[in-house]
Amino acid sequence: MADGKTYQTEVNIDVNTRQWNLEAGTEYRFELDPGTTVAIKLAHGQAEIFGAELAEGSVYLFGFECKAAVYTWQGCTIEVIGLPSTEYVSDETPMHAYANVHLALEQMRVRALRTVHGSPPSSDDEADTDANPEPPRVLVLGPENSGKTTVAKILVNYAVRTGQDWTPMLLNTDPGEGGWAVPGAIAAAPISSPIQTSTPATTLGCAASSAPTHLTSNALLPLAYWYGHAETKRNPLLMDRLIRNLGDNVAERWDHDVESRVSGLIVDTPSSFAASSGAQNEHRHALIKACVDAFKINVILVVGHEKLNVEMQRTYGNRMTVVKIPKSGGVVELDASYRERVRKYQLQNYMYGKILQPPPGLSTKMYLQGGEQIPDLTLNLAPVSSIVSFGDLTLYRIGEETMAPTSALPIGATRVVSEMQPLLVDPAQPGSGLYNAVLALLAPPNPDEHERYDEEILDLPVVGFLVVTALDIPNKRMTILSPSQGSLVGRTAIVGSFEWQE
Repeated sequence: MADGKTYQTEVNIDVNTRQWNLEAGTEYRFELDPGTTVAIKLAHGQAEIFGAELAEGSVYLFGFECKAAVYTWQGCTIEVIGLPSTEYVSDETPMHAYANVHLALEQMRVRALRTVHGSPPSSDDEADTDANPEPPRVLVLGPENSGKTTVAKILVNYAVRTGQDWTPMLLNTDPGEGGWAVPGAIAAAPISSPIQTSTPATTLGCAASSAPTHLTSNALLPLAYWYGHAETKRNPLLMDRLIRNLGDNVAERWDHDVESRVSGLIVDTPSSFAASSGAQNEHRHALIKACVDAFKINVILVVGHEKLNVEMQRTYGNRMTVVKIPKSGGVVELDASYRERVRKYQLQNYMYGKILQPPPGLSTKMYLQGGEQIPDLTLNLAPVSSIVSFGDLTLYRIGEETMAPTSALPIGATRVVSEMQPLLVDPAQPGSGLYNAVLALLAPPNPDEHERYDEEILDLPVVGFLVVTALDIPNKRMTILSPSQGSLVGRTAIVGSFEWQE
């Protein structure tokens, strides 16, 4: 170091284990290669991973090309078992800035709670006549590889760790990431305990599909809508509608649960919302506005992007708080092939769960994976393969499959198929594109609403995901892989552009 200080010491305990002594305010960063795992034990001191505290003496397992950091506010000693492809310690972190944001959001929650209970304002509130009694509703914006999801996780984890029984709503509007569901979905979930990090397949925590619901990995009950593609530019009108559907659902939930409402919400967004050139620029403002309107946003956080910050200040600065926060130096540049592998991990994880194999040299069988003490009893899932007739399941695609931009149409031509129009898919037709396709199984229509409408399926949430593993066109049957048993007769599903095969 230029100032002559040493921020960590590394001690080799044996060939597989190294001990790192971290000074206060530093973090140990690591990255894993495919097929490798690493275990981290907090020997003593205080440490956290993306805002979730580590328990002293517990062993935490990581895999699936995980990239994470162990941060300590007060100093600690950790033992690392296994060999990451990259590991180092840094004293340059944005954690103080993130903690300051958390404290400001916490003050907003406390003021909102006082207002709900009719309590008198505190002396601080009286001094600040502009203090807004609204809970924090935060939109996190930033370019690709800026660490938006990490910021959202840290802020949510800090909120649930304060001991105030907050249950902030975390919303994932990045269909390329998938959140708690699978890639192609956008979702929301109330968070009541810290989100654990173990693999990028469960980056926002685990909502396993067919394991018992009393387990910590399964405490999350997300509400999901199916967009069906990785890129928001593919069908921005559909994306806009689904964001507004999600907002309506959150508002309805809060109407019946005022205590939950004061915890606020945090919205993680795709990088396309921050793109400032090319075709994406046409729709990104509309989608940012959709989020602001749908979730009644009152705080915008811009992660490490000066131009976007100026833009948001100009557009929204007069009616809400816009804050630029630093990007962490530990953010890893993720390429397209890595993102593609993570999507495969997510789909594999959704169907089968996944038990990470401990690294060589791990002396104990008691380790934590994704918050579970005995992962082999909780994270191994058993999907069901069943054969259904073509007529049992009604399948749709939304809009034309290869939707050309309006500017690419011949002069004077108008689009025949609307971006929002549900199109029936006939599995018997060659080129139906169903083999290995991921299907989103929709909730049944509301029986109280007798009037059906053409685009009703766009407003139905997803109750599960299926994969078509075989097509038997002569006999009009197909084989479906599903996380759990249950009849699919009379059900409706939507096909997107995602495929998966084991």
